[in-house]
Amino acid sequence: MLSISLLQAGLVTLLASGPAPLPPPPTASQAALDDATIVAIFDAANTNDMETSGLAVKRATHADVKALAKQFVGDHEAVRQQGRDLAKKLGVKPTPPKDDQSAKDHANAMKKLEAAKGDEFDKVYLAHEVAYHQAVIDAINQKLLPAIKNAELKAFVQKVEPAFQAHLDAAKKLAQKYGATT
Repeated sequence: MLSISLLQAGLVTLLASGPAPLPPPPTASQAALDDATIVAIFDAANTNDMETSGLAVKRATHADVKALAKQFVGDHEAVRQQGRDLAKKLGVKPTPPKDDQSAKDHANAMKKLEAAKGDEFDKVYLAHEVAYHQAVIDAINQKLLPAIKNAELKAFVQKVEPAFQAHLDAAKKLAQKYGATT
């Protein structure tokens, strides 16, 4: 579980300045959203950010960007596991949305990150994290929460949403510091 101190630690990872921003987290059409699909989307969003941030832990050039990426990996790993544990408890089998584009989008995002070097990597990563966390927050508030049927699942998503906001705020702060644009 994310603690208040982790949220206040100023987590900041945002992907880059560059011609095209990286894609948002996985989403599904409103009609296809049931609790099993929402659990799968939530799991993929956490997994994807663990992968982009894991790369930043290895490749970031600024210590504060590297520290932020490390924090994001740990936070998303914890939230992903909590989501998986809750799904198991509720007997919900995660079912990715049909015709889901998120795997391709994430692969493209990773390619952009892998191609960036030095200070440019930090900017691309920070710009991505800003765009990604904003997209996750928007999806939670506009699509996922309204569609969740199970009260316990809804309470869990509502509980962790402030952590996504804290990640966004931290990413914006470092993005501004290093001139990363989305």
